[in-house]
Amino acid sequence: MLPGIPGDGIGGAGFPRHRRLRSGSDIRTVLRTGRRERGGPLEVVHAPRDGSVSRFGTIVPLYGGTAVRRNLMKRRLREIGRQEVLPRLDQAGLSVDFLVRIRPSAYALSFGALRATLIRITERLCSDL
Repeated sequence: MLPGIPGDGIGGAGFPRHRRLRSGSDIRTVLRTGRRERGGPLEVVHAPRDGSVSRFGTIVPLYGGTAVRRNLMKRRLREIGRQEVLPRLDQAGLSVDFLVRIRPSAYALSFGALRATLIRITERLCSDL
């Protein structure tokens, strides 16, 4: 098991509900009030949060592809969020809602390219705030 805060699911195999940005109203609030960062085929919208921990969410439209491709993209983004983004935000002491929206060209990216892009955006966010 990777190191993490006991019980928060970070570093283990789980992604606890309190770390997920899931409800439509929360997502609309982040989209309306958050700051946008672009990284190639990914757009990240982040907004400060009153809670004690950051949350991670995704918007992955189908864009004429198959449900299989869409679900793979969602799984990849969630895993990067769980393993890379949330721990970096925690280390920086930030409490934000972090929402990733993809563009059609993101479907062509490898896992490594997605990971590198999200880490670059996260590092920029951590250094700016």
